[in-house]
Amino acid sequence: MGGESSVAKRPKETLLPRDWRRIPLLLRVKGGMSQGPGAQPKPSVYHERQRLELCAIHALNNVLQQRLFSQEAADEICKRLAPDCRLNPHRSFLGTGNYDINVIMAALQGLGLTAVWWDRRRPLTQLALPHVLGLILNLPAPVSLGLLTLPLRRRHWVALRQVDGVYYNLDSKLRAPEALGDEDGLRSFLGAVLAPGLCQVLVVVTKEVEEKNSWLQLD
Repeated sequence: MGGESSVAKRPKETLLPRDWRRIPLLLRVKGGMSQGPGAQPKPSVYHERQRLELCAIHALNNVLQQRLFSQEAADEICKRLAPDCRLNPHRSFLGTGNYDINVIMAALQGLGLTAVWWDRRRPLTQLALPHVLGLILNLPAPVSLGLLTLPLRRRHWVALRQVDGVYYNLDSKLRAPEALGDEDGLRSFLGAVLAPGLCQVLVVVTKEVEEKNSWLQLD
């Protein structure tokens, strides 16, 4: 399957490894242009589709709602994390991707963001969504060989993001973004994927939000 992105009349910058830290982050996504008096703008949802084992890159770009990372940039992060390793532990030795959490964390940190592990024992009502940029899930997914689904499971990265008041499942294996609805819809979705105990959730926030712990509402 080719690496596609649906939407998006947005520019598709590909970051060069030495320049990726300099790209400004757009924390908010604007809707489309008004088509006339009283017309409601239609949201433009950026969605990259799966290519090779690049789901970590797709999840990063989908949660950031623009193409900020490429395979080349991710590979350089891997080299920086393990400069002396002949077989880099943070990616597939086949060169097809399969990047781990360390690559995602380093990529976000270079943009002034961080990812906080969500403790599944907490009630989802404690997740302060207005202070959260997005979510990245790590969950088991079936392995396919052409049209054949194998009896195997591999870990898969998935982005969830709010655009114009609607939360979307931006799984790169989907043909198009899946609307989840409002905050209650997102929490219902998270509850369902967390229930089997196999899913990990990363809460993507700014460093300021992390320092103030304001991604949690404990009252």
